[in-house]
Amino acid sequence: MTFIKKNPVMCIAICVALISTISVPPDIKYLEYFDLKTLTCLFSTLAVVCALKNIYFFRIISSKIISIFKTTRSAVIALVYITFIGSMLIANDMALITFLPLGYYVITSTNNHKFLAFTFIMQNIAANLGGMLTPFGNPQNLYMYNYFNIPSGEFVSIMLLPFLISITLITLCCMFIKNEPLVIQRSYEAVLDIKRTILYSILFAISIIIVFGVIPYWLGLLVITLALIFLDRDALKSVDYPLLITFCAFFIFSGNVARIPMVINLVGDLVNSHPLIFGTISCQFISNVPSAILLSHFTENYPPLLVAVNIGGTGTLIASLASLITFREYLKSDPENIGIYLKKFTLYNFAFLIILLITMGLIIGF
Repeated sequence: MTFIKKNPVMCIAICVALISTISVPPDIKYLEYFDLKTLTCLFSTLAVVCALKNIYFFRIISSKIISIFKTTRSAVIALVYITFIGSMLIANDMALITFLPLGYYVITSTNNHKFLAFTFIMQNIAANLGGMLTPFGNPQNLYMYNYFNIPSGEFVSIMLLPFLISITLITLCCMFIKNEPLVIQRSYEAVLDIKRTILYSILFAISIIIVFGVIPYWLGLLVITLALIFLDRDALKSVDYPLLITFCAFFIFSGNVARIPMVINLVGDLVNSHPLIFGTISCQFISNVPSAILLSHFTENYPPLLVAVNIGGTGTLIASLASLITFREYLKSDPENIGIYLKKFTLYNFAFLIILLITMGLIIGF
């Protein structure tokens, strides 16, 4: 029972995946469901971030942020913007894994726990929406960019307006935070281990370039795992394995749903008539990446679908698997207030979703 309480999302994901096997019994095609590259990137980045935590990297950097940004408002805006920009460069999942720990240490070391849920939620929204502008910012973007052979200039022009609306909304939300002085309540005397920081930075770079296909994902996994076996085995033990299992379970669920004949027939009609609204709704139930893969086979009208699978990352907890990363981090950081977090998460995410959906629907059509 304690295990279930600590890992509710994983347990739900496993149950949903098992239920989906009733309609689609296990077969050889199940092996095609798993995005091994994504799982490798997640594991590698999680492992390196754990290693950086063990040398107090994030605590030391958070102290630097506090010394530069003197108030809660400016510090939270800085954290959210870092995540927003990071998602454009290293994808949303990697940005959250990297910058959520930074947000945690900035908030907790200044005894501002009341802002922790808001900061995590804004970082999550920033990660999901920040990556929409570039073909490699989100996994679904990379897939659709290649599948439809979208010219880079056209891609940016399609996503520029929702991108600008998103950053405006995020900034406005952050401006409502009380502008209180930021003072370190818990001082950390740790000194940065330069040698290990350099080594771990190299490993982190390897975990990121896997995303861009510079090196094979299996080679990156091998290098990072072997390096940490010698440098910091505790980092490998500290990896959030339940999160990886959760991703695997959702891969099974979404893969099975995409093979149910009744779903396929229904999808074909709806995505052709209302690609924006149906694409957005689809994300709420099977996540944005599986939605992009499934729906792309039923329409050539890719601009509204591209917008849909990006803004559709807001909304429910499973609309973007990146949101599961944030939820897991918050669950570990503040389990007593998880109910408050979920209420705020739902409120902010659906507010963003509704505004973006209505605005883009009026401009490009639902």
